[in-house]
Amino acid sequence: MLDLSQLRSFVAVEQMGSFTLAADRLGLGQSTVSQHIQRLEATLGRKLLARDTHKVMLTGDGEALLTHARAMLSIEGQVQSLFKSNSLRGSLRLGVSEDFVTSQLPAALEDFVRSHPSVDLELTVALSGVLYEMQDNGDIDLVLAKRRLGDSRGKLVYREPLVWLARDPERLLAAGPLPLIAFPPPSVTRAIALEALGRNDVPWRIVCTCGSLSGLTAAARAGMGVLVQPRSMAPSGLKEIAAGRLPALEDVEFVLVPRKGADQALVAALSDDILQKVRGLRSA
Repeated sequence: MLDLSQLRSFVAVEQMGSFTLAADRLGLGQSTVSQHIQRLEATLGRKLLARDTHKVMLTGDGEALLTHARAMLSIEGQVQSLFKSNSLRGSLRLGVSEDFVTSQLPAALEDFVRSHPSVDLELTVALSGVLYEMQDNGDIDLVLAKRRLGDSRGKLVYREPLVWLARDPERLLAAGPLPLIAFPPPSVTRAIALEALGRNDVPWRIVCTCGSLSGLTAAARAGMGVLVQPRSMAPSGLKEIAAGRLPALEDVEFVLVPRKGADQALVAALSDDILQKVRGLRSA
């Protein structure tokens, strides 16, 4: 039989990309996590992880095991929740900004969903401004989204620089009015970009507007124009435009904003899980 503690260490290493961060995540010593992986590999007779100088990655056998490991840990969480008198129950409406969903959300939510199977999580994905409006109307309990510098709402998760991105920067910068690819209003990144261009008298035109980051990314990869995104969320296939070629952009902050009147126990549990996981991923 497979040892669930070993599987838990295996999944944590995959999530965090590091034995050290996985150990911190689990509250174990790094040597203990290493022993768990070694014993799991010995039990299965397969190499599960490959290491280079930067990160720990799954082998093909590790990829094959991962889905089953998650399923087994999920079943364990359901059984524990069933017999815990103080287990969390209920529903929570979570709103997440469009750009965060495609980069860090799966890892941020995985442990919460597994640990609290009796909580129904309703997910809404939209622009940050739209999410705040929905929350003001009582439609969302917890928002994970961007805010501008100086905005005091919510609890800071991390601060991130915005960058200009393009497939072919030199061609687009020489094309006359700067062709922009942007979310529709109310978009924080759009507002910051247009204000920066306006302050510096840079002529511009919107060539593509889309509420989906996948749509904006496709347009940028097709060479239609310049896209603004948080640096860590820059899509592959696009180059960051060198500093000084376009006006500097102010940073944005990702924050967690609870709704007054929401179930505070559920909000606190999910907020703590997201904070710990996202900060761990960024450290990695």
